[in-house]
Amino acid sequence: MNRENQTSISGFYLLGFSELPEQQQIIFWLFLSVYLVTMVGNLLILMAIGLDAHLHTPMYFFLANLSFVDLCFSSVTIPKTLVNHILKSKYISYIECMTQIYFFITFTNMDGFLLGVMAYDRYVAICRPLHYTTIMRPRLCIILVMVSWVITHLHALLHTLLMVQLSFCADKTIPHFFCDPYPILKLSCSDTYLNDLMVFTVGGMVFMTPFMCITISYVYIFSRVLKIPSTQGIKKALSTCGSHLSVVSLFYGAIMGIYLRPSSSYSVQDMAATVIFTMVTPMLNPFIYSLRNRDIKAALKKIKRELFKDFKITKF
Repeated sequence: MNRENQTSISGFYLLGFSELPEQQQIIFWLFLSVYLVTMVGNLLILMAIGLDAHLHTPMYFFLANLSFVDLCFSSVTIPKTLVNHILKSKYISYIECMTQIYFFITFTNMDGFLLGVMAYDRYVAICRPLHYTTIMRPRLCIILVMVSWVITHLHALLHTLLMVQLSFCADKTIPHFFCDPYPILKLSCSDTYLNDLMVFTVGGMVFMTPFMCITISYVYIFSRVLKIPSTQGIKKALSTCGSHLSVVSLFYGAIMGIYLRPSSSYSVQDMAATVIFTMVTPMLNPFIYSLRNRDIKAALKKIKRELFKDFKITKF
């Protein structure tokens, strides 16, 4: 096999979903629509939480961080796909690809950690309501988020440094719309045993830590809810968790189906599943949390009134 080491590689070619121009046009407009909806939706959540003093609580602090991460997450993959379509190109440089891998891993893991922290917040609110303000202090909330950022960046750095040590064959076409680590590992002429080992050990720990936090938190929450005598009390308790559980199911369901196996088993069908947590989940998060949350809806209505008020004043 023709072999090139990583220092001589100029870049890769992203095959995307289709080679047909008509389908590419449809995909372009679909990606653009999803990206714009994601940007607007998450920015509105950030504005609503930032401008409404009533939402300056731990739960909404974590939700604001989740919206920020989703903004960044979508911006890692979708803009490059859109630009390549406009330029009629499938090329991505080696540096761009490694950078995309780094931030893809960072924001994917950060999403998971924030969902874990939010589950813990719901556990304290439902199972220890009298101690909620003393436990979920602003300092603890900031520490939880900062530790999550440190862990996710270190984890991404580990995998990116291992990736740049690999040598690649002459075939540099990636059957994906972005630089997903798994299909890139399949292109390598080097032994990827260490990469796969790190995915299953360090990656497994980073993945399972927030997942176990979510699972344990909801075991305690449901055991506590079942002891509530009134049906109304049960509905009220579960209503605060419904949005979070919806997001967790979408996010972890897609990831488990793709990445909890060796890189050699990665298939083209997995690319469609990747769309769920890279595009669909960041887009749906604002709708899931706003449609089922009275406080967020009230804050958004307040922003709308203020905007119309300012518009009328400017007009006259």
